[in-house]
Amino acid sequence: MSKEASKGTALVTGASSGIGAVYADRLARRGYDLLLVARDRKRLEDLAARLRGETGVAVEVLTADLTAREDLLAVEKRLRDDAAISLIVNNAGLGPEGALIGADIDYLDRMIALNVTAVNRLAIAAATVFAARDRGGIINIASVVALIPEIFSGSYSGSKAFVLNLTQALQSEVAKTSVRVQAVLPGLTRTEIFDRVGRSFDEFDPASVMDAGDLVDAALVGFDRGELVTIPSLPDAKDWEAASAARVALGPNLSKDKPADRYRMKAVA
Repeated sequence: MSKEASKGTALVTGASSGIGAVYADRLARRGYDLLLVARDRKRLEDLAARLRGETGVAVEVLTADLTAREDLLAVEKRLRDDAAISLIVNNAGLGPEGALIGADIDYLDRMIALNVTAVNRLAIAAATVFAARDRGGIINIASVVALIPEIFSGSYSGSKAFVLNLTQALQSEVAKTSVRVQAVLPGLTRTEIFDRVGRSFDEFDPASVMDAGDLVDAALVGFDRGELVTIPSLPDAKDWEAASAARVALGPNLSKDKPADRYRMKAVA
C-alpha cells in the first residue's frame, strides 16, 4: 500500500490494544510515522511490524508504564526533544473496578496517576512545544461519564472530567496558533478495559456498546472538522452546543462580591 508523504510522527499512548491500537492503524494509513507507547512490548512490536508491512511508515515502540514517574518523564522528554512529533493521542487509561465505597484506594491512586497525572504532563508538554512551532495536534481521550458522574465511578468520571476541562483550557491558550486540540468522549467502547477489572460487556445492552474502529473513525472526522469536543454517539451536535452555551451563560454570575439574594435570609430567632 502506498503511503502519503509523512505528516510527522504521531505519539500514541496505550497503543498496544483497543482504541490506541486503532488510532495507530488509522494514523499510519493517513501517512503519520508512529511512536507507540505502552507497557506490553510484545504487543507493541507485533502491531509495529504489521503496520510497517501494511503501510510502509516508520514505527518505533517505547515501552513505558506511565504510572511510574521515571517512565513518564522519559516519554515527556522524548515529546519535548523530538521535533518530528506533530501529534499526540493521550489514550492510555485505567477503568474502574466498581463502586467507590469499599474500593481498593491504591488501585484508584494508580488510575488517577494514569488518567490524570500522565495526561496532564504530556498534554501540557505537547501544547508548549507545538505552540512554539505553531503546528501540531493534541487528542485527549476522555469519556461521556465526564458529563454524567452520577451513573459511574466518581473517581473515574472525575478523572475524565479533568481531561475534558484540561482540553478546553488548553484550547483557549493555543487559540492564536495553528495547534489543534480535541477531547474525545467515547461511550461504552468494545475494548479490554472491562476485562482487566473483572467485568464484561455482557452486562450492557449491545446497542449501547460501540466498536473501537467505529469510535476512532468518527473521532478523526471530528478532528478533521476542527471540533474541540467530539462525542461520537451524539446524534445532534446542537445538544452539546446548547449544553456548552448554558455553562458559559453561568460565567458572569459565578463570582460576585456579595452572596445572591436567594441566600439573604433573616436570622432565625
